[in-house]
Amino acid sequence: MAAGVRAEEPLAELSHYVVARPIYSEAGFQEENERLPPPPPTLLERARAVCSCSRKKAFQITKSFLPILEWLPNYRVKEWLVSDIISGVSTGLVATLQGLAYALLVAVPVGYGLYSAFFPILTYFFLGTSRHISVGPFPVVSLMVGSVVMSMAPDDNFLIVDSNATGTNGTEILIDTDSRDAQRVLIASTLTFLVGILQVVFGVLQIGFIVRYLADPLVGGFTTAAAFQVLVSQLKIVLNVSTKNYNGVLSIIYTLIETFENIGTTNIADLIAGLLTIFVCMVVKEINDRFKHKIPIPIPIEVIVTIVATGISYAADLEKKYNAGIVKSIPRGFLPPEAPDVSMFSQMIAASFSIAIVAYAIAVSVGKVYATKYDYAINGNQEFIAFGISNIFSGAFSCFVATTALSRTAVQESTGGKTQVAGIISAGIVLIAIVALGKLLEPLQKSVLAAVVIANLKGMFMQVFDVPRLWKQNKVDAMIWVFTCIASIILGLDLGLLAGLLFGLLTVVLRVQFPSWGGFGNIPGTDIYKKVKDYKNAVEPEGVKILKFSSPIFYANIDGLKSSLKSTVGFDAVRVYNKRLKALRKIQKLIKKGKLKATKNGIISEPGISNEAFETDEEPEDNEDLQVPTKEVEIQVDWNSELPVKVNIPKVPIHSLILDFGAVTFLDIVAVRSIKTIIREFERIDVRVYFASYQDNLISQLERSAFFDDIVRKDMFFLTVHDAVLYIRNQMAYSDNQDPIFEKISLMQESKEPIEFTETIRPADELDVQEEVWTLDLNVSVIYRILLVLFLYSTEPCC
Repeated sequence: MAAGVRAEEPLAELSHYVVARPIYSEAGFQEENERLPPPPPTLLERARAVCSCSRKKAFQITKSFLPILEWLPNYRVKEWLVSDIISGVSTGLVATLQGLAYALLVAVPVGYGLYSAFFPILTYFFLGTSRHISVGPFPVVSLMVGSVVMSMAPDDNFLIVDSNATGTNGTEILIDTDSRDAQRVLIASTLTFLVGILQVVFGVLQIGFIVRYLADPLVGGFTTAAAFQVLVSQLKIVLNVSTKNYNGVLSIIYTLIETFENIGTTNIADLIAGLLTIFVCMVVKEINDRFKHKIPIPIPIEVIVTIVATGISYAADLEKKYNAGIVKSIPRGFLPPEAPDVSMFSQMIAASFSIAIVAYAIAVSVGKVYATKYDYAINGNQEFIAFGISNIFSGAFSCFVATTALSRTAVQESTGGKTQVAGIISAGIVLIAIVALGKLLEPLQKSVLAAVVIANLKGMFMQVFDVPRLWKQNKVDAMIWVFTCIASIILGLDLGLLAGLLFGLLTVVLRVQFPSWGGFGNIPGTDIYKKVKDYKNAVEPEGVKILKFSSPIFYANIDGLKSSLKSTVGFDAVRVYNKRLKALRKIQKLIKKGKLKATKNGIISEPGISNEAFETDEEPEDNEDLQVPTKEVEIQVDWNSELPVKVNIPKVPIHSLILDFGAVTFLDIVAVRSIKTIIREFERIDVRVYFASYQDNLISQLERSAFFDDIVRKDMFFLTVHDAVLYIRNQMAYSDNQDPIFEKISLMQESKEPIEFTETIRPADELDVQEEVWTLDLNVSVIYRILLVLFLYSTEPCC
């Protein structure tokens, strides 16, 4: 038991701390602790740092551009090679099928999806910093590319007249599919090339931080809306219903309406094949998820379903017997490289910007998940360069934009993939499909591919259940999710993403413009200050108000600071000053009329005179300049007592105001000027303003903004709120115990020479209008009191 007590004693000692130090203002702290600003490097030193070259620095630059030099020499062949081979084969089979399926989203022949699943991996293997992501098509990005393709090459641009058709006029309008497909492939590859250029530029300019503006709620809402767009676009393929190609605002609504209007023409064979594929894929995927710890390799259900569906379609001859829509033609081998059509850049630059950002954001967000899991780093700027060069390279070979797919990357990681060696092996599997197996997939129904795409959307649709959780955690984030999702569905993916981004930034501006604030009080016996409304033990120091403003202060929220000041102190400093000025004018007028007498002790009414001095507050003010000779009388007014004029003057129950700037990170020039104005507004009603818990950079900003002068000094700034409170208490105690008259008398007794009493002149202040109306002569009162005390002192009997 004793041992247990001894073990607890150190903890009890550490549960309290006692600090004895001076009360620090900014000026006092700087006087004792000299700041050492870092010397700025000279231009020559900067040039040397940039231009200097060494073997080590050159190797580091090379490794940063070619990350493969970092991880390949450390590759553990015996431990990792078998796992990478298994993972590569599994991922390659999935990538082959997804390449074919996602080509439907881009509105290009399915064979070009195989190219898009092959070429990007070749360059990312050398340039990428993620070891686990599977590079290739992704449904959201593919749909964004497809919307550009459909808008620039709609079916209406390729109509031809078939004179051999039998009809009323002997002609029929047909679509030149060969020309249309060739044009669409050119548009998709040109767009991919332009996206790659933008991504490389972003990487070289080191602006990988731009993805930070795509918050998780925004990405969640956007990808969910994209999943809905993908579902609608693939629905007509599953039903094998022909519709017009709609793009832009409300295009998804128009597509749904026309699909259901023509639902009577649904091909039953395609519908059955599509529904069975969706059902089987989703069931097996659920089994893979639930038993992933027991199943060493996920069941490649997409590959199995594709093989079975191709065999059934070939054996049953579904195209001829049931008019089913099949792939028909998959080119074998590779097409020669083709230069992009630069003349199209101007038409697709806006869409390419959003596609470049979305593709990068998806890849980096997925890559960071696995980088955190396996303890290595992702270089955001290098990822921009890696995907940019991959898309430039792929665009030359008739591919569409590449990023990563969540499901494909999950397969690569769950099957044991350790490095991008698994990615190269998966590219080899796709290569085999391009060279040898493409012909075998020609009988495959397009509805099966569309069903595979729909089955892979489950994870995106499940994000809807994030909204209730977000609403409980942060309502603003939930609103961003919902707004982005609805905007992307209604406006389209590109405009919806832009609208969601702007809405997210707007919420940030509003949160900064209307930050949290409150009056703070002291927890007795500590130096801790908490909101008075939140803690019943928090006590405001007598005569002191403490305001904490939790935001940077700039032109947009300076009015919020002023409003919170009024709420905290309980009065408007400007209104108080104006009311006092009005009262002084009335008192001055009444003194001149002889209705009031003013003495050195204050204002009194003439004995025996009725209450004629009181005038209503509604009486119009006399603009005549009524000045009382200040050499004759001194007026002292207790503003918190009853006045001899009827003017409703707000009470000022405080003598000090402390602004806690612990959460203020920066001030702009408007804020600096406004704060200086606030200080003077309170000073002229005898309320001192202090600042506490500020950051060092604020002092530098204030110095550069010419904030400090004879009135606003650095001794108004304190390191902590408690320092400011203790300083105010000391000042008030000192002022209560000291009388400047007796100080002057003491000086007169010690000095044989007479002391000159000069009139105190305050510096001119554009805000201090009171001095222009009423000037108080202190010297008359001071001299009178000195003579009185000297007289009493001289008549005191000696000991």
